Amino acid sequence: MPPTYVLARDHLQRAATILQGVDSRSRQLRYIIERTISLMDETRQEPRSRAANVLDFAAFRESRVGSD
Repeated sequence: MPPTYVLARDHLQRAATILQGVDSRSRQLRYIIERTISLMDETRQEPRSRAANVLDFAAFRESRVGSD
């Protein structure tokens, strides 16, 4: 995980902690920050697909048959 990701997540967690007020704006901002953190965690958990430089000839043939 990149250090900038860890730093950004840490800053968001600090901001959510600071926004413990009871007014509606603080609650809304805290909700947005907490949701952003959870989205970052969801994105981080997805496996990265590697770009392959190998051509699957069988798949290529099948795609060509359908286009004729």
